[in-house]
Amino acid sequence: MSRLGTAYLRLLQAVARRLDYGANVFDREWDVLVVLDACRADLLRSVAPETDFLDAVETVRSVGSSSSEWLENTFPDRPETGRTVMVTGNTWTDRYLDAEAFAALDEVWKYAWDDELGTVPAAAVTDRAIAAARERDPDRLVVHYMQPHHPFVPDPIDGDDGIARTGSHSNSANPWVSLRQGELTTARVRTAYEANLRYVLAEVSALVENVDGRVAVTADHGNLFGEWGLYGHPMQTPVPALLAVPWAETTGVDRESRTPSLEPPETLPVSRVYGADSDRERLDALGYL
Repeated sequence: MSRLGTAYLRLLQAVARRLDYGANVFDREWDVLVVLDACRADLLRSVAPETDFLDAVETVRSVGSSSSEWLENTFPDRPETGRTVMVTGNTWTDRYLDAEAFAALDEVWKYAWDDELGTVPAAAVTDRAIAAARERDPDRLVVHYMQPHHPFVPDPIDGDDGIARTGSHSNSANPWVSLRQGELTTARVRTAYEANLRYVLAEVSALVENVDGRVAVTADHGNLFGEWGLYGHPMQTPVPALLAVPWAETTGVDRESRTPSLEPPETLPVSRVYGADSDRERLDALGYL
């Protein structure tokens, strides 16, 4: 990342601190909140007709432009958190959430990580979410899938090292770096990104058939394909295409069509050591410019 590019991003982030972000998801009505990591609203809207459970897809404004920012701006100081169970494949929870603040926090990424895929399989999150719904019957259930965030499971891109489990949330070799550097075309990345959304929506469909209540499908943030000269999802960046996230609702009915088989170990791995030595290294690794 050039010094000019870093300065440009810093300027945008400075502007963002003066702008209002979106409404907290707890201000909306839902029993189960499905969070699709890094899912653009226009992407879900284009794929929704292929599903049997999504109809209208609204666009709402997120409270963050990155997972860490969304977590920080969603859960702390909200009384509803104490009555909420969260099942998540997102590695930032270890750093930004207080497990004691939740009715339960199931960090699936700590024990169901797939080294070959470089991410948490969507099925693992579904299994744990179904188990949480049936065993705990929480007031609210948050289910955070890692897809459609890269790596793109059904359509891998050469050179994508997946997500780092070090808190940087990405490795230096990822589609957004390659796209920014002209090594991949926008069409190639969009095709793989869309396939990853279809992959996770198959699991969301299974979830809807195995939980009861009002199910909302949204995202923590979007993803940039060069808008404003940016790629990926930089934190504190007020780019409309990045803050615009989907909101769709459906009704879940537990038909008991799936019996969860995944169980967490009795002892979870220790917290990860967080990675990049400086903000500049972290931003460069994520391919944000």
